[in-house]
Amino acid sequence: MEKVTVVIPNYNGIEYLKECLKSLEKQNFREFSVLIVDNHSQDGSPEYVKEHYPKIRLYEMDKNYGFSIAVNKGIRESRTPYVILLNNDTVTEADYVGELYRHISRSKKIFSVSSKMVSYHDRNLMDDAGDLYSVAGWAFQRGIGQPAENFDQPCEVFSACAGAAIYRRSVFKKIGLFDELHFAYLEDIDVGYRARIAGYRNEYCPTAVVYHVGSATSGSKYNEFKVRLAARNSVYLNYKNMPDWQLVLNAIPLCAGLLVKYLFFCRMGFGGTYREGIAEGFRTLDRCRRVPFKKKNLGNYFLIELELIKNTFLYMKDYMERHR
Repeated sequence: MEKVTVVIPNYNGIEYLKECLKSLEKQNFREFSVLIVDNHSQDGSPEYVKEHYPKIRLYEMDKNYGFSIAVNKGIRESRTPYVILLNNDTVTEADYVGELYRHISRSKKIFSVSSKMVSYHDRNLMDDAGDLYSVAGWAFQRGIGQPAENFDQPCEVFSACAGAAIYRRSVFKKIGLFDELHFAYLEDIDVGYRARIAGYRNEYCPTAVVYHVGSATSGSKYNEFKVRLAARNSVYLNYKNMPDWQLVLNAIPLCAGLLVKYLFFCRMGFGGTYREGIAEGFRTLDRCRRVPFKKKNLGNYFLIELELIKNTFLYMKDYMERHR
């Protein structure tokens, strides 16, 4: 009986998809299936899958609906207790699926487990060891650009990176799926945040290793599309997950975070794009579904607040490590 469904969202990623699927063929753990959700690719991706992997389930969308809708389609179509979301620009080690399955099976309170994402082009460096979120409203990849050997211990993280993580499917029924309003970017922080509010944990598994190219679909680390969506979604993220009292409590660091980000993107030539994204976020807040505040979760909010403060200092430490 299958225990895991590996869901791969794909959009014009045939050059990466080939190597990704080959690596999944070599998994030592065999109780899983692969499901590809294709966002109307025009590069021959669907045809390649049909010809070379006829046993893989393939769902072809009629247009590019973005990451959130694609992975939600995969989660809804899966029937296994666990779902792995895997970017098409990844190559997995042979124990990848099995290690994630074993880790999340340890406790029913674990919602997601982030893998050890190593840079595809320099396999001595980390790409992501789980995601963190700060009181300034900044999300960041734990360990990015640092030696991979420094991240060999399992731990709790704020949320898993949905580019290569396993999720407990039953929890989605309680907290909801990925927010389709996001389209892409910060949707994994958002769903991890909701799980934390409900009392679940997100963890990091260093023995589940995957090599990640990065920005294969969007084309670059910074571009107008990515900057605008991430800016808009950062507004959604805080508004949805922080009750009014917490928004008031964090108003100063959140505003300071917005200003610093704006100045950063001005230097990068994307100041106007970032400003437009923030404006769009505030203008469309009425479309967001906020997490209902429940008194029974007050302790979870308190722990999250402490972690947001701690992560601000971790971000500064991480930044200095990378820019030595």
